Amino acid sequence: QVQLVESGGGLVQPGGSLRLSCAASRGVVSNAAMGWYRQVPGQQRELVAAITPAGSTNYADPVKGRFTIFRDNAKTTVCLQMNRLKTEDAAVYFCDANFLLQSYWGQGTPVTVSS
Repeated sequence: QVQLVESGGGLVQPGGSLRLSCAASRGVVSNAAMGWYRQVPGQQRELVAAITPAGSTNYADPVKGRFTIFRDNAKTTVCLQMNRLKTEDAAVYFCDANFLLQSYWGQGTPVTVSS
């Protein structure tokens, strides 16, 4: 069973930064396609950023140039560095791992952007 544990959410002012972390076993983080999604109540969950096992990344248009997805050197954590946050970035952020043909989700971490 793959477990993903997210952390790093919280309250930040517009223009501020947060780093979200998604921890899993080394074998999962190294070999899974992983992504960060976000969901606002009443709306569909949407992809924010993704990274392949080879390290290729892609981003949703609203976050390009502001967010960065990366693996840590120990290959146990996938992080989402979020800079220049906007009020519209507020959501619950979820980590996803596609591993051995199955998709696994974390429990979500809330991000609030407000002055």
